[in-house]
Amino acid sequence: MFTSNPFATLSEVISPAMMQGYIVLMFLLVMGGTILDMLHKKSAKYFFENAKKAKKSAKREVSGGEKVAMAASVLVKEVLTSGEFDNPRRRLSHLLTMWGTILFIVSTAVMIFSPESTSTLWPQLWHFGALMLAVGGYWFWFFIRADVAAEGLPAFRLERADLFILSLLATATFALAWSFTGGGVGVLFALFILSSTVLFGGVYWSKFAHMFFKPAAAFQKRVIMADGGRENLPPDYDLTDPAVHAKFPDVPQYMGKNPPNMGLCIKAERANHY
Repeated sequence: MFTSNPFATLSEVISPAMMQGYIVLMFLLVMGGTILDMLHKKSAKYFFENAKKAKKSAKREVSGGEKVAMAASVLVKEVLTSGEFDNPRRRLSHLLTMWGTILFIVSTAVMIFSPESTSTLWPQLWHFGALMLAVGGYWFWFFIRADVAAEGLPAFRLERADLFILSLLATATFALAWSFTGGGVGVLFALFILSSTVLFGGVYWSKFAHMFFKPAAAFQKRVIMADGGRENLPPDYDLTDPAVHAKFPDVPQYMGKNPPNMGLCIKAERANHY
């Protein structure tokens, strides 16, 4: 089952041209939804205005070589390895979901646009990607969600922001069930198509679009910290430094000349307070 292309047998009922047209339509829906989201939330406008404002408070010019190094660091940390997540459980869940989604979508497109291929690699990647997506997504949904873990809210409480993860999980679940039951046209196939249409067609109402801004925002933040602008935030002071005490007399007055280490604060323990 893992080595067979479920779309190959489907082509006996639905022409490859129709399946390819569906893939193109979903791509256009993602692009259109992302653009509409940008126009509605004015994300791009805010992004460029914030960059212009930050440049005015810069203390030095960041060289092109530094920017290339920062871009590479963002690619490795924020994009490829999800290093922005401090919680290892959340990070692993995100990596499983992200890379599973990429494998699932890419292998779907390859198998549909190459129906004559007899390679067993892409079907294996398709099933493996869907399983990775399902494991990471269900792990996040039932055990890691902040509002459930920290606030004790019901696991099945739904918000509009949940549209993306739920439609993504439904797509992977129905795809696997459809493949494992032999493929073809039936109820599971209809649910698979319905959930994938909601996933890609609901970009405007889901959190899908923000993924395109995350790398750009991470890169901009690195540049701002490197050029000394710091987004107009104060520098990291050493609270035991006499010069800092002279500049801020209330520090030794209320905290002493050698303030205690405040510890990890919110990171000291897992969010589990209900």
